[in-house]
Amino acid sequence: MRVQRKHVLAATVAVAAVGVVSVGTGMGFAETAPAARSVCAGSVTFSAEGGAPAATSDRFPAGTRLRVTNLDNDKATTVTVVGPSGSCVLLNAAAMDLVREPGKNVIRRNVVERLDGAVPAPGGAQPVETRPGNAQPIGGSVCTGSITFSAEAGAPAATSGQFPVGTRLRVTNLDNNKATTVTVVGPSGSCVLLNVAAMDAIREPGKNVVRRNVVQLLR
Repeated sequence: MRVQRKHVLAATVAVAAVGVVSVGTGMGFAETAPAARSVCAGSVTFSAEGGAPAATSDRFPAGTRLRVTNLDNDKATTVTVVGPSGSCVLLNAAAMDLVREPGKNVIRRNVVERLDGAVPAPGGAQPVETRPGNAQPIGGSVCTGSITFSAEAGAPAATSGQFPVGTRLRVTNLDNNKATTVTVVGPSGSCVLLNVAAMDAIREPGKNVVRRNVVQLLR
């Protein structure tokens, strides 16, 4: 009888353990489902624009609604595109404040969802034709919209969602005629996203965005 009781007790403990595992899974300890596929690649940054949460974009037309989620803190904001920029999505100050981590100006791990369900054309902005042997592109700049920067340190450099690593670009601020030549060192969600040193070389005091600019592709 003692042996039988031990068997019954062991079976009861095993059933209880299975029940705990089942309850734990139901309470949210199971593996998290994969995040939605982002419609933008690379880091998300912001401009100094004021007003209610909004964004600008080189890929989506004005009126498009986007949901931007910071995967490092699970904070999200829904914004409407209000105009063009040099990024797939460039948040304004209010939108960035809703999703950023303290002291950070760039969201590296993110998901951008288009809420109306449409899918942008592959590759984002179309490449700009250039004249052979001439750095100046036909029709002006190879990038459209405002230029901003990331918190990356080091010598003047840039990241890009349009040009491959190793590409040399000359960025000119038309408001003060200052220019810097940078090499693309990695991908981002912008046509050209400067690092701190490159931005410091051309920015006007107190401004984090270069609105009037020309970006030239150097051969």
